[in-house]
Amino acid sequence: MNEFKTSDGLRLDFKTEDQGPAVLCLPGLTRDLSDFDEFAAATSGIQLVRLTSRGRKGSDFDPNFANYNIVQESRDVVEFMDFMGLEKAIIIGTSRGGFISMVLAATVPERLAGVLLNDIGPELDPLGMGRIMDYLGVAPKATNLDELVKSLKTNMAQDFPKLSDEKWAELAKRWFKVDSAGVNLTYDPKIRDAMLEQAKKPMPDLWPLFDMMADIPLALVRGENSDLLSIKTTEKIQTRRPDMIYANIPDRGHVPFLDEPAALAAFEKLLKAAK
Repeated sequence: MNEFKTSDGLRLDFKTEDQGPAVLCLPGLTRDLSDFDEFAAATSGIQLVRLTSRGRKGSDFDPNFANYNIVQESRDVVEFMDFMGLEKAIIIGTSRGGFISMVLAATVPERLAGVLLNDIGPELDPLGMGRIMDYLGVAPKATNLDELVKSLKTNMAQDFPKLSDEKWAELAKRWFKVDSAGVNLTYDPKIRDAMLEQAKKPMPDLWPLFDMMADIPLALVRGENSDLLSIKTTEKIQTRRPDMIYANIPDRGHVPFLDEPAALAAFEKLLKAAK
């Protein structure tokens, strides 16, 4: 497979597996395609396509941090779908990837066979946003894997209470660069600059974007312990889309891994409902 480059010349990392209905996975704010490893291992019979946005691990960093925005990243997705020959796909949008899904629904709805939003909605809980801004773009204080695992467990174990030490170590190595030089970020820290710059303007109302998915089969997966997608917002979403497939995943915060039985059941329902 040839490498994919955006129209402004950045190489983006992607991975494709198997054959079947196309399912395009879009990760969260600082994450990359490896965030769907568990989902990939738990599914079959689909063409699983994963894309890492500009500025994240495996993809080129953008010299202009202003391009770290949802509109640009959505354009990148459309260009990638064209490159791959994907006329239509089910989109799995984890966190920020869910926002990109909403933009796609507003701009190229004919390309979406269905959408699964993973722990994201049109309103964000300030508690979760504050937590994200606390760590975004900030180099870890940990200097080795053991310290990093301890830090992750301190900050996240209350939301993911049943993960093994082995799983925490796996996630630590997935989310950070851990080597003889220490522990570092895997994404461009200037994503923080972009977020701070965007925060100077009033937060746009995302409900109209959400409503653009009205004719698209929709599923929502929420982590029971999520601090970003509140129960109140979830109930508003369900009122807006009473036909929506919904799963609340126990022992998960932001975000579920999507290999949980309830998450997989929601995905299978979406797959059957997809256009």
